[in-house]
Amino acid sequence: MTLTEEATGQSLRQIGNLVRDARRHHGLTQNQLAERLGTSQSAIARIEQGNQNLTLELLGRLSAALESELITVGRSGPTHLRVRGGTPLSGRVTVKSSKNAAVALLCASLLNRGRTTLRNVSRIVEVDRILDVLTSIGVSATWDDAGRDLTIVVPDRLDLTAIDADAARRTRSIIMFLGPLLHRAESFQLPYAGGCDLGTRTVEPHMIALRPFGLELEARAGEYHAVVRRPEARIRTVVLTERGDTVTENALLGAARHDGTTTIRNASPNYMVQDLCLYLELLGVRIEGFGTTTLVVTGRPVLDADVDYPLSEDPVEAMSLLTAGIVTGSELTVARAPIEFLEIELAILGEMGLRFDLSAEYPADNGRTRLVDVTIHPSQLRAPIDKVHPMPFPGLNIDNLPFFAVIAATATGATLIHDWVYDNRAIHLSDLTRLGADVRLLDPHRVLVEGPTRWSAAEIVCPPALRPAVCILLAMLAAKGESVLRNVDIIARGYEQLYERLVEMGAQIEVF
Repeated sequence: MTLTEEATGQSLRQIGNLVRDARRHHGLTQNQLAERLGTSQSAIARIEQGNQNLTLELLGRLSAALESELITVGRSGPTHLRVRGGTPLSGRVTVKSSKNAAVALLCASLLNRGRTTLRNVSRIVEVDRILDVLTSIGVSATWDDAGRDLTIVVPDRLDLTAIDADAARRTRSIIMFLGPLLHRAESFQLPYAGGCDLGTRTVEPHMIALRPFGLELEARAGEYHAVVRRPEARIRTVVLTERGDTVTENALLGAARHDGTTTIRNASPNYMVQDLCLYLELLGVRIEGFGTTTLVVTGRPVLDADVDYPLSEDPVEAMSLLTAGIVTGSELTVARAPIEFLEIELAILGEMGLRFDLSAEYPADNGRTRLVDVTIHPSQLRAPIDKVHPMPFPGLNIDNLPFFAVIAATATGATLIHDWVYDNRAIHLSDLTRLGADVRLLDPHRVLVEGPTRWSAAEIVCPPALRPAVCILLAMLAAKGESVLRNVDIIARGYEQLYERLVEMGAQIEVF
């Protein structure tokens, strides 16, 4: 059956627009997409112009080539948003717990022979995927009646041959299974996500962290092939060549059950690493240097404790909610914001002219993270004098950088956004031009944003990058008229009930 038997020119043109937008999001030319499909450039041009009949088989191949569901058949559930923007938000919104901490602690629970209960876990897709992997290998995972607290019990023996390979390949966090599993098996295979671009180049910093614990790894045919040779040294130093969050977490997971002392240098002290340290301390691991770039870990070969740990709040979600208020000119309070991980961001916003108030500090439920309530007021923003760029903590968080592009679009003057960490992520920020912003891509790492912007409504396909996708949604809240954001599944990877919470503050968002 061809699509044209059920729908005519208008549907084909809409699908053509989706194909064109998805191709551009991936930085592909028509020729490159044609090569992936084994067809001609002229055929791709006809598809994008709405002049090509489409079979369901061809739609499936296009979706696979573009890693984007262009059309779903027989599937329920919302995938698109209709946004009526141009009105301020108001009220008070509470920051939810950290996605990245939840994922790290789910992986870390494999170390514990006892019961692990994680309190206040966000119900997001990334958490669900890790849980699918854990339960497939024999781990018991039980939610409480309210669906907020999660209890994990790990069996004495894991069945890695039964692993849910599809769920594993759909989360890059699977790499944090390496640290716990090296303590449980002399050899194992683990599916990995993303294909060759996530191969040895991305694995190498993790190998630098884990080789001192005897792990040898080869990535081939979509799997990590691991062999563990137990080292004899009880005292060791690991110098990380990359101050990455997941790399530091893997080093900690490797050190936690090492019978001896491990010094980790150039460690990330970021929020999810701090959560992991606090959890490991509950298991009986001694960690010196908490919150610094040098961690001294005294491990224990057996970790057997029944522990409860309340996850800390997510600074990236806090920044997302602050951005929603800033770009809509709102007076809004973001409660339970982890201030230690937002101080640089707020300092830059203050230099740009944002008026905001901070409550007195109070502790998070974990007893260590410092929280505040941030109230922002409608402000006339100006571009910062210097460029905006990320740095390892305590610098500006790399995940918060994209929000400064949409904020800069509301400010007077030119702002240079320099995303030196990720190749090509800055490209997705140029989608803000569809909503009226002046965003010029200087190279794969830098964009120049000129404001202020007179936002206008548009229909856009979500880019395949979580934070830029949210930036487009927030810009739509500022744009008068009706906008449509399509294929929003990626946002559910990192946010729980984001749309509903924005609606509670006065946003007009319809999920369809």
